[in-house]
Amino acid sequence: MANTADISRGMILKLDGSLYTVIEFGENKTARAAAKVWAKLKGVENNRSIEKTWNSGDTIYPVRVERKDYQFLYKDDSGYNFMDSETFEQIVVQEQLIDAPQFLKDGQAVSVLMNTETELPMSVELPDKIIMEITYTEPGIKGDTATRTLKAATVETGATVMVPLFVDQGEQIRINTKTGEYVERVKN
Repeated sequence: MANTADISRGMILKLDGSLYTVIEFGENKTARAAAKVWAKLKGVENNRSIEKTWNSGDTIYPVRVERKDYQFLYKDDSGYNFMDSETFEQIVVQEQLIDAPQFLKDGQAVSVLMNTETELPMSVELPDKIIMEITYTEPGIKGDTATRTLKAATVETGATVMVPLFVDQGEQIRINTKTGEYVERVKN
């Protein structure tokens, strides 16, 4: 059995029937009382953030998680459909379990975190940075690169990203999937 000394960042714990990811943790020691271990936790299913405190040495219940490579196939009424890159098995995942569904395009490689106890997907993570083509944006003005002014651009998945004025329609850009922000223009 695991105890509070085994807590680490990114670990998934079972608390009151729900799964939580450890975002941050630490230990408070005082001269008179026993040490306490605290953690900031984020819900896997519900995205709720909580703080939890244990006495040092208390039992915790980590959940074993496996990261598998999947490929996005399509979206339909049942959810988002992914295929295992090794076994070619298909799974359906609901939108709330995907970290940036607006940037999913056909054939996109993703990582799926699977709960090894239930064999159910817990979350879907896109790569940190992806390349997208701009399908629509207002034309840029030549020489307008001195300021950090941004304009809206629609990418191939239909998502809107704020880009610098010099970026034009038909160009490819790199996007940070965690923040949804423009990173750089990609030269072919």
